Amino acid sequence: MNAEEVNVSHKKQQTGEQADSLKTLTEAVLEALEDKKALDILVIDVRGRCDFADRFVLATGRSDRQIKALSQSLVEVAHSFGLPGKVEGLDAMEWLLVDLGDIIIHLFLPEVRESFQLEKLWGQPGAIASA
Repeated sequence: MNAEEVNVSHKKQQTGEQADSLKTLTEAVLEALEDKKALDILVIDVRGRCDFADRFVLATGRSDRQIKALSQSLVEVAHSFGLPGKVEGLDAMEWLLVDLGDIIIHLFLPEVRESFQLEKLWGQPGAIASA
């Protein structure tokens, strides 16, 4: 095996490991959202359409207290994966964004989610799952 073949083999291995890691992180995110009773959970694959993330996860909470609890649960997931888990939008408490690097989670109050309609903006062709 020459150096070029080794390099290609290494890249394929990294891609497989990254996919496994992304899948494991996505599963942990979905479990955390379901445990805190998030509504209308949707995972959208944005690879190739977005250069700062691979997946968006959209979820709805019934109240500002619930979406705050959801965000705190997601930060715990982030820390368990060695990620910082940055939360944006705590001042308004209508739409929280939790940044886990490859996965961006959008937590909405029902009327705000309906208003912004990110599902339509990012389209369903890349949707992975709905929980």
